[in-house]
Amino acid sequence: MKPAQPPIPDPTDTIDQALAVGTDGGALLFDDAALPPTEPASQEGHYPPLSRGIVAFAFLMVAEFFYSWAWNSVDVLRPYIRESLGLTLTEAGSGYSAQGAGALIGAVVMGQLADRFGRRKMLAVVMIGYGLTLAAGTLVTSYVAYLADRFVLGLFMGGIFPIVVGIYVGLFASNVAGRLASLINAIFGCAVTLLGVASGAVGGDWKWLLWIGGIPPVLLAGFAFVLIPKTADARGPASGSKPRAPVLDLFARGVRLQTLALAALMGLNFFGYQAFSGWLTTYLRDVRHLSPTILGDLVAWQFAANILGGFFWGWAGDKFGRRFNALGFLGAAIAIVVYLNLGANVVVLGSVGALYGFMLSSSVVWGPWLTELYPPHLKSTAASIFNWGRIVSFFAPLVTGSLATSFGLGATMGVASVTFVIAGLIWLALPETHANPLLPGRRLNTR
Repeated sequence: MKPAQPPIPDPTDTIDQALAVGTDGGALLFDDAALPPTEPASQEGHYPPLSRGIVAFAFLMVAEFFYSWAWNSVDVLRPYIRESLGLTLTEAGSGYSAQGAGALIGAVVMGQLADRFGRRKMLAVVMIGYGLTLAAGTLVTSYVAYLADRFVLGLFMGGIFPIVVGIYVGLFASNVAGRLASLINAIFGCAVTLLGVASGAVGGDWKWLLWIGGIPPVLLAGFAFVLIPKTADARGPASGSKPRAPVLDLFARGVRLQTLALAALMGLNFFGYQAFSGWLTTYLRDVRHLSPTILGDLVAWQFAANILGGFFWGWAGDKFGRRFNALGFLGAAIAIVVYLNLGANVVVLGSVGALYGFMLSSSVVWGPWLTELYPPHLKSTAASIFNWGRIVSFFAPLVTGSLATSFGLGATMGVASVTFVIAGLIWLALPETHANPLLPGRRLNTR
């Protein structure tokens, strides 16, 4: 029997591949031969009317606000929860681990369900889910119930990022997606701030904050079908003839290495953040011996700079390309080294800490970028890659804690600098989706 002859390549495919690579050089780390078709340029402009898009995005910001309220309640309300349930420090901290574990699973599952059954429908489901589960936290009376409640809460909250991103990238042109992401980032930060203020105002009546954060998303969930256009549920053709789990398409031949590299990038981001930011308050108190008031001010400066930086990097990602923002990670790495070697001047510490927060927010463009790297039918599934990195955050405190015991807290936090450098280099090696990026490298013809 003669072996089957290889298919004759389509000349138009060859031309498309050449256009996708571009003419500006850069290492070709990923094979395009089997890459599923990216979003066609002809789709650009097929968006709902501007007024409809603005209303839909405003609704997404409301969903994001209450998501942030629910997500950060595990940290902001930790002292009250610990006292109410009689938990140890370790038990109280494990609530975040349970929530993170649920979010990791939820991101993968909910993202795929959104791509398969509709993003509006799944947005309503996760809003009802995290609203009811947060409110159910008022009924928790034991450690086991606390872990179970936080795990289920994480399952629903893990779906918010991939679903929200999958919707808003289809509301407006891709050249403003980075700025939309910066607004989402800002509303997340505002919710944390308000939760912190509210927790101080209510004092011991902290359970009211679970009701305040849980009931509104349940009541508002149905408006997802009214305020968000049906085009949000549109799906492109899958890469295969047989229906299969969308996540499998992320590991198809030609994009497998890209997906693994993205997962590594997300993981390094979480590890670097935990290594430096996770220990920052402990470092300032135990190593620098700063007062709680000064410590709080330094952290607040960093947090405020992160929100402001999100607006800059959102604009920069739209203007100069998604890979341009990798420079932010390199800048954050430098800021960490400087911070750990500064004297006791509080103003200088605050300024460099703010610079670190500003630079770190460059990752704000990851949501839109992830959806642009894959075909339209994978928008929410692709955005869920961001949450895959959360698995690293489970082990980061254990690893960095052991390093701190052996080498000191300052040296351990310095590891974050190396981590962000490696992450930045991986980011630069990945494909660009901007039509005319500032930095040279491989491009995908998606705009």
